[in-house]
Amino acid sequence: MSDKKVYLKPNVVLEPLFDRWYAWSHLISPATAAMNTVGRHLTIMDSYLDDPNIHAEAVLNPKMKGGPFMDLGGGRVEEVETLKATILKRQEKTIQFAKAVKELDRILVAEAKGFGLEGLYDKVPEILKGYVELYYDRNNNADFRFFESLLYKSDFYNESAQSVALWLTDNDHRPFCLSTPRLDEADVLHLAIPFAHSGIDHLSAMKRRARPLSEIKSIMGITADQEALFETFFTETPPPPYKKYTGDKIRMRYFGHACILVETKDVSILVDPLISYYGYDTDIEHFSDADLPDVIDYVLITHNHQDHILFETLLPLRHKIRNLIVPRTCSGKMEDPDLKQMFNNIGFRNVFAMDEMETIEFTDSTITALPFTGEHSDLNILTKSCYLVQISGFKLLFLADSRIVESALYKHIHAQIGDVDVLFLGMECDGAPLTWLYGPLITKKLTRDQDGSRRLAGSDCAKGMALINIFNPKEAYVYAMGMEPWLEFISSIKYTDESNPIIQSNKLVELCQAKGIIAERLYGEKELLYDRKEELVS
Repeated sequence: MSDKKVYLKPNVVLEPLFDRWYAWSHLISPATAAMNTVGRHLTIMDSYLDDPNIHAEAVLNPKMKGGPFMDLGGGRVEEVETLKATILKRQEKTIQFAKAVKELDRILVAEAKGFGLEGLYDKVPEILKGYVELYYDRNNNADFRFFESLLYKSDFYNESAQSVALWLTDNDHRPFCLSTPRLDEADVLHLAIPFAHSGIDHLSAMKRRARPLSEIKSIMGITADQEALFETFFTETPPPPYKKYTGDKIRMRYFGHACILVETKDVSILVDPLISYYGYDTDIEHFSDADLPDVIDYVLITHNHQDHILFETLLPLRHKIRNLIVPRTCSGKMEDPDLKQMFNNIGFRNVFAMDEMETIEFTDSTITALPFTGEHSDLNILTKSCYLVQISGFKLLFLADSRIVESALYKHIHAQIGDVDVLFLGMECDGAPLTWLYGPLITKKLTRDQDGSRRLAGSDCAKGMALINIFNPKEAYVYAMGMEPWLEFISSIKYTDESNPIIQSNKLVELCQAKGIIAERLYGEKELLYDRKEELVS
């Protein structure tokens, strides 16, 4: 088989890992990676080692799904101890970094009283010196920002912690991934390569283009003891032929969650890529990467949450992406890492950061970045953007998980962009508390009431209808609900008919339909064709 040309099987999972934990965006930026290593990974491992049975019982309770409990059945304690020891050694400097962040916060609270800060630079922990700038906000509260670009050039950016796990899946169901590290399994091949490794592109391209197995073994650095398992990921059977869209209409395809592909015969735009697998039986009809074009002209990222930036999808698509669009930030704040720098450092090229109300133009189309409020627990996070896509005058508005907190903002936006044809809106309106996602970055303890009042929540029916009434769409679709089974491992969401987000989104759909607006809560897959308008985009 070594010299025969083979294809990568369509159900091969390329799972990105950081210290054997599922890799998401806060594990790339050096500052957030350090804080999550200490405040999430080591904390969960210590808890498991202290009492594995509590974790085993907790993961069986549906109410605890998504909680900080390792799903190892109370066993494999020695392996967890070994992994912890490896992390402590490999991340020694980043652990010191995290401790220094907490110490600097304490210093600023104790000593920055509204007077000049220059004298406090001497008290900055040695490991942070030259990487931080101290400042006051307008109310004399002291804080600091990182020179994030320098952190990526330092020892704190630890590529040796990055790896990928390859394995074959035969279903859409996986345990919640953010609380359990990936230990060794007989059918999982771990490759100690960084995310920027070009071999990921060569390997992923083999889903459509065959090449000799010996070549990809060499590119990926496969050792003799890895060969047998590695060869199981390939087949001589070619994939179904991809049919490029060549029609005169605008085609919209829903791939699940917040992933939408907008195509014409000339351009393809993919929003928040999160793609399921195929090659096995499933009860839910869905598009997969077999339905993506060979070249994706623009990928749009709305915000920096783990269900909207999924490296498991993005890394295998990297070789197809011509332009990657992200919201702009250079704040240097811990909670707001720079997405452009992050993607550049893991091997993506042509990454463009867009400001609010900035527009890029191509052929007869435009992409405009719009303000995005809500769903970020009232933190001052700039890396979030809605997008207006206009093609030949036809307008599609992607509002992601927006929650209207001040209607005047969206009225100002409407004054600039006018009514839209199609509107997409996330309605996960309960949302997890602030600390579920951002807890490791918070060094001052919040009360339970404070934490519970600051949620990662999108729109409910009232707020969603307020947006509908401002932008007057002809069609409105609820998306980004985390309902598809292939989302559960990253979102921990499992709704019933009595769940508030379902009740609220049902109400919105009914109210829209009563107003003559075509409306639906998307699930699984959806394809729609739209006519271009006579007037071109100005």
